[in-house]
Amino acid sequence: MGITITEVDPAEPGPDSVRVAALAREIWTQHYSSLIGADQVEYMLDRFQSPARIASDIAGGYRYWLAEDEGTPVAYCGAEPQSDALFMSKIYVALSHRGQGLARRFVEIGEDVCRELGLAKMGLTVNKYNAGSIAAYEHLGFKIVGTQVADIGSGYVMDDYIMEKVVE
Repeated sequence: MGITITEVDPAEPGPDSVRVAALAREIWTQHYSSLIGADQVEYMLDRFQSPARIASDIAGGYRYWLAEDEGTPVAYCGAEPQSDALFMSKIYVALSHRGQGLARRFVEIGEDVCRELGLAKMGLTVNKYNAGSIAAYEHLGFKIVGTQVADIGSGYVMDDYIMEKVVE
């Protein structure tokens, strides 16, 4: 059967929100603890990647996709349509499935959404020290267009590059 990607049903985000949050915990703990520290990872998981927050994001207009390999969640993506671009707020792939084209598939889905909504570009933010993800996004056609330091509370900040990709 292989890997399938399905959109989380906005009318029923609950069960998938729990599955996405569990996958987020696995990916974030493994990948981001060395970049931003375990305490900030825990804070961000609770604040931005909890089942309740994911369901709330979906109810507010975000679209989420979940990739599964034989029924096991292995990657997810969340995107928010904005006035001039599709903000790809989340593209996360489990270590076991990196390098298999899942980020590319999510970007292609984002491009389709842009065309559907008449948006000319996609944007995302990425931690300035996340060299592997930066390289992957550049390979997928994104370019660094700026930087931002966002205060997310409790003394934590997100120190990111802003990247954009023009959709043909």
